[in-house]
Amino acid sequence: MSTSETAITKRNGQETYPLYSWNTSSPCRLWYITDLDAANWFLSVLPHGPVGFDLEWKPCYAKDQPENRVALIQLAAADCVLLLHVHRMRGIPSKIRDVLNGSQWTKLGVNIQYDCKKLHKDFNLHVRNCVDLSLMARSVDNARWKGRYTNPIGLARLLETYDGTTLSKGKVQRSNWELLLTHAANDAHAAYTIYIRLQEMAQTMIPSPHLDWYSFSCVGGDMFDRLGHSAWTPTNPNYDPGPPPPPKDKCSKDDQNSLELANSVPTIAGAVASLAESSVTP
Repeated sequence: MSTSETAITKRNGQETYPLYSWNTSSPCRLWYITDLDAANWFLSVLPHGPVGFDLEWKPCYAKDQPENRVALIQLAAADCVLLLHVHRMRGIPSKIRDVLNGSQWTKLGVNIQYDCKKLHKDFNLHVRNCVDLSLMARSVDNARWKGRYTNPIGLARLLETYDGTTLSKGKVQRSNWELLLTHAANDAHAAYTIYIRLQEMAQTMIPSPHLDWYSFSCVGGDMFDRLGHSAWTPTNPNYDPGPPPPPKDKCSKDDQNSLELANSVPTIAGAVASLAESSVTP
């Protein structure tokens, strides 16, 4: 689905976008998996190539509370989405090591460096051949994106820009398991869609953008270049950040209260992760 094919409308002077869905752009199937053997089978037949990648875990609300382990691993190719509920499995699927550590799959996401480090911390997993879509967008579409190279661009904003759709925002009841799974699937599959759009742009560039500008591997919890040979930090010598932004005004007390209230509202990701950590079968 291209931007021109979506129904972008305006409300109160602002553009509104139709919601992205993992199963509308092409024939695609969603698999929610809690069984270890089933997980290994699905992972063994996951097609080589780009794979949207995301994690969920139950957030911590108490100060100084240890961070919870990863509960859900999301992987999305063109025609399938795997939601691996590892919290309910008797162990981590052995085939997940092949996928995450294998160069045959390109793992895609926004600001996923921390996710990769967390997988090593929780399960001693290495994640090779990753693409940060925010950095890729700044590299292949620098005329649109200005500011510091490492400033993240949200997944929803990238989707609005390159697909003309957006992701659902706001609260979701934990009891609505089907909707929670849909949101988890959309996050991973949206990353795949954005990558395809950006890759089409990259292929028209002369010279081609260097993969190391936005690709990396996480080995032993440390960042390396995509081949795992040398230490990696996100940088692009050809990137133009544009003029410096004007100084920010200090937030008013009302603005600060609004921000604190917004941060206190449970997010979709938090709801997904909280239920993923539960032992309740949907």
